Amino acid sequence: MTIRVLIVDDQMMVREGFSVLLNAMPGIEVVGEAVDGQEAVEQVSALRPDVVLMDIRMPVMNGLEATRQIVAADADAKVLVLTTFDLDEYVYQALRAGASGFLLKDASARELADGVRVVAAGEALLAPSVTKRLIVEFAKLADTPRATAPGSVEDLTERETEVLILIAQGLSNVEIADRLVVAESTIKTHVSRILVKLGLRDRTQAAVYAYETRLVTPA
Repeated sequence: MTIRVLIVDDQMMVREGFSVLLNAMPGIEVVGEAVDGQEAVEQVSALRPDVVLMDIRMPVMNGLEATRQIVAADADAKVLVLTTFDLDEYVYQALRAGASGFLLKDASARELADGVRVVAAGEALLAPSVTKRLIVEFAKLADTPRATAPGSVEDLTERETEVLILIAQGLSNVEIADRLVVAESTIKTHVSRILVKLGLRDRTQAAVYAYETRLVTPA
């Protein structure tokens, strides 16, 4: 199936550049563009994209608030945050708000396309080590623990808790399977159950949850 993408950025050159790059990739189609967060919310409702490439700093409504509204509306679209800095404080807030990951604006065409495909598939966007670094750095800034999901760690089985910890430590499904000496399909099942029990959208949210509830603490 073709992945439908909405590009949100207040800079025309950025929108046009990403649009050209993505439309040239097999299995990806840019279905619309938005110049600010308010228009993004409206376009998500009208166009129903699979992935939203969301800038953070925009007029009228910033990408953080737009992400909150898109997630609150239970839209199927996955939000992929665009940023100039790999440790932008707003990126962490966007992950808290429900974004599925982040992408640097200087990403190559291949990285851009791969990121869209990964997020559309429901996985965390970046290599686990990079996502972990972002979460760890900003988890250090949190004054008090904050649960980001309606569920509780107490709802998880011992094995599911173990898998959640390994997700937060940056391991992929394959790596977790190797560590626990089980099949990858078994880990996928555990991950799905973790997300359902905790009311989370994806692995990125699961990692954020593990740090914010202090199930895992930054080294």
